[in-house]
Amino acid sequence: MLLRNVVLEDVDAYIRMRCDPDMMKDLGGPLPREGMDEKVQRDVRRAAEDTAWTKMIIPEAADPSVVAGTVSLWSHEADDRHISEIGWMVLPAFQGEGYGKRAVRALLEMAREDGRWGLVHAFPATSNLPSNGICRAVGFAFVGEQSLEFAGRVLNTNHWVIDPRTQLP
Repeated sequence: MLLRNVVLEDVDAYIRMRCDPDMMKDLGGPLPREGMDEKVQRDVRRAAEDTAWTKMIIPEAADPSVVAGTVSLWSHEADDRHISEIGWMVLPAFQGEGYGKRAVRALLEMAREDGRWGLVHAFPATSNLPSNGICRAVGFAFVGEQSLEFAGRVLNTNHWVIDPRTQLP
């Protein structure tokens, strides 16, 4: 497995992840196709500026055209404070094979080496057992349940936090 920066040609992967009812069931349902090109362009720009990391999960280095999902790390304002947040999605054909866990761990290791991200927060839906399992397995500490807005929808999430500088097992 390897991680590579998102590129403009990843629109199809974004559509398969974000516009699919099964992929988005824990995030309030599928997003509309309209806007995916712009979302990819924003993510490509932010990756080029090094202000956010959006990495495509590539299962086999020998075939970089096959995408298993994404893992991203970005900073934003939440509850009047600046936080770093990680999120990931793994396509159904690759779920249950450890790609999400390895990708999250790899990105947290990159964050540890980079040093600028501080505490990293994750907010998987309370109903998303695999993503909550990844948080536990990678070493996040459970903070509690929290309601958050995502794409204009209010989600019930579990709040997890890790300091990649000191808490990666």
